[in-house]
Amino acid sequence: MSNTIIDTNFSFPGQKSVYKGKVREVYNINDEQLVMIATDRLSAFDVVMPKGIPFKGQILNQIATKMMEATEDLVPNWLTATPDPNVAVGHLCEPFKVEMVIRGYMSGHAAREYKAGKRMLCGVAMPEGMKENDKFPQPIITPATKAEMGDHDEDISREDILKRGIVSEADYEILEDYTRKLFQRGTEIAASRGLILVDTKYEFGKTKDGKIVLIDEIHTPDSSRYFYADGYQDRQDRGEAQKQLSKEFVRQWLISKGFQGLEGQKVPEMSDDYITSVSERYIELYENITGETFVKANVSNIQDRIADNVNRYLNS
Repeated sequence: MSNTIIDTNFSFPGQKSVYKGKVREVYNINDEQLVMIATDRLSAFDVVMPKGIPFKGQILNQIATKMMEATEDLVPNWLTATPDPNVAVGHLCEPFKVEMVIRGYMSGHAAREYKAGKRMLCGVAMPEGMKENDKFPQPIITPATKAEMGDHDEDISREDILKRGIVSEADYEILEDYTRKLFQRGTEIAASRGLILVDTKYEFGKTKDGKIVLIDEIHTPDSSRYFYADGYQDRQDRGEAQKQLSKEFVRQWLISKGFQGLEGQKVPEMSDDYITSVSERYIELYENITGETFVKANVSNIQDRIADNVNRYLNS
């Protein structure tokens, strides 16, 4: 598993600073551009796993790029170039300190809260009588405050976001509108591939001239949950688990090993065989959601490849 990118320490022309998130590392170039590198790190329950997943960064970056291109007629985004399979370059933005989570189905975190007896999530009511993975009557927006690496994102209501001044009301209305439009387009794209977009999250920022744009990733297996449409209703009627493509399979594996990111819990050992299987699942999602065969980039020396490609782009 040595041919993965876990950490970077580049020095690009005009570099001002580096921000290292759970999965991505972001280089500020001259306070004008951001070079975002998608590493092969795997995060679950807001904890970064010790080992990387081969090709995961490439997969996330390339899905996000394709999805931004497929939605740029609806919502402006930060992206300007992808000089390397693991790299996106775009406008420097001031990120909003909330993640816009939108859920079409009661799955994952929402289902866990529902099973615990809660009927309100982020100030939004969830109907009585629902089963896990049932479709909501209408998609619900359940925001989360953005956490630094290692910290847990926290649910927050629209009311609290406005009351605490995290986002102005005028801006928040735009974030909600963009979120619903992106989710609708993502749902349509997924349906055309035989998939259901169950839930996802979007992040937004403001450019220097005050324009709100989509940033970070979009409709990737790290930020989204997908079900296979074929057999969905039959599985619901029989009370069976849904066949899905998302990071949830990693979460369920961790839960089965007694880990949910809680204090004092130890991350279970991931064997090479298990890591290979996770990589294969990510490739499966890429091919399903894009309808294209995944082409593995040359990983004989990922660090040099990225440095060469980014330097060539910045110097051009």
